[in-house]
Amino acid sequence: MENVSKRYPGVLALDKARFDLHSGEVHALVGENGAGKSTLVKILSGIAKADSGEVLLDGQPLVLDGPRSAQDLGISIIHQELNLMPDLTIAQNIFIGREPRKFKFILNDGGLAAEASKIFKQLHLDLDPNRKVQGLSVAQQQMVEIAKALSFNSKVLIMDEPTAALTNNEISELFTVIKGLRAKGVGIVYISHRLEELKQISDRITVMRDGKYVDTVDTKEATVEKIISMMVGRTLFQESPHISSGTNQEVVLEVKNLNNGRFVRDVSFKLYKGEILGFAGLVGAGRTEVLRTIFGADRLASGEIYIDNKRVKIHTPQDAVRHGMGYLSEDRKQLALALGLDIEANTVIGVYKKFAKFGLTISKKIQEAANQQVKNLSIRTPTTKQRVGNLSGGNQQKVAIGKWLTTDSRIIIFDEPTRGIDVGAKSEIYKLMNDLIDQGKSIIMISSELPEILRMSHRILVMCEGRITGELSIKEANQESIMAFATMRN
Repeated sequence: MENVSKRYPGVLALDKARFDLHSGEVHALVGENGAGKSTLVKILSGIAKADSGEVLLDGQPLVLDGPRSAQDLGISIIHQELNLMPDLTIAQNIFIGREPRKFKFILNDGGLAAEASKIFKQLHLDLDPNRKVQGLSVAQQQMVEIAKALSFNSKVLIMDEPTAALTNNEISELFTVIKGLRAKGVGIVYISHRLEELKQISDRITVMRDGKYVDTVDTKEATVEKIISMMVGRTLFQESPHISSGTNQEVVLEVKNLNNGRFVRDVSFKLYKGEILGFAGLVGAGRTEVLRTIFGADRLASGEIYIDNKRVKIHTPQDAVRHGMGYLSEDRKQLALALGLDIEANTVIGVYKKFAKFGLTISKKIQEAANQQVKNLSIRTPTTKQRVGNLSGGNQQKVAIGKWLTTDSRIIIFDEPTRGIDVGAKSEIYKLMNDLIDQGKSIIMISSELPEILRMSHRILVMCEGRITGELSIKEANQESIMAFATMRN
């Protein structure tokens, strides 16, 4: 790809960008959200058309009419949001629209399963092609997407954040598959914000910033610090929480003997004013379920919730909001934001009545509230009328935070606050969390990244199989002690 440019209304997404890929290599493509990575691979995979520039495949100019024509030429993309149909079988998902037939109108399901099994054999996967997708884990779905891509005899495979929702064991399995594909001569474009992964799996790294090509380096010669420096071009916020644990013993939230199925079992803890309370644990430990129950998103079976030492009844999220709580969901696209609406609507969606008079919304007040959050949170957008779905991941996360700041939440739950966002946006989120603590707010943070938990928490609660198995002060906590509690099954 040479001198590739692409403009959208109000933004130059790509400015004479370049990228090259060899057969049999894993070439990482990195940059902050909004750097142009997604636009570049959308053009390569036929989803978007470049305004100018040239794309060559095997030295020949590439002209694509859409994603299907790219697939026919051996270029496949696996999106971060998996695109499988849960009610169909694995084999049906792999060959959708290209099913072998016995006669013109009769599908050959046996042939379908046999073809899928051949691909699984290549990948050393133990999957039943006749099994429905809806029962698969995220990692298994990721493998099905890879099998689907290979069914087109892909020479070029684009993987967008493939490990974002995987456990360490699942990542290890995925890397084994990737190495096998590399050995067969497949060229892999690997997009990831987890820079430590790149040292394990990639051969070269290309960095983009503000839609432009910055540089390409051999992975063996590049340090993580050098990659970050090329990505952000600025000094990142490095400060850790500066309020030592125990300086404020004012309890703002207390839960006693919370129960809700097998993921929430006899959970009790306290949250103090001006602290970040970290929740650690392995996937499936019950962290999200506990906090969804407290917030009223899931039904409470038994237990008590106290805010400012007064017992409260929280049956719905609206009840929680009235008591000064906010919840930043781990799935911002499905649960935290209305992507089809603009920044203004998303900013006030939690307290819409506050901006209405005689049943009519007051647009000037809404615009002022949105402008305030854009300024406070440094949201990069040409206007508050911008559709949230068009923003980068980091800026979407800031809009979601701004929604809860508009409700004046005193207790904010951050569930995987930096998942899927780049190091620059992470730094800004960390600074924002510290600013909120300075304002006297209290934060509960779930994170699967242990360095993040250790960096940002004053205290850490560790869960395993629905129970709190340990509490650590930040002075005594380390990755080993956290993992010891995270695997303490009862």
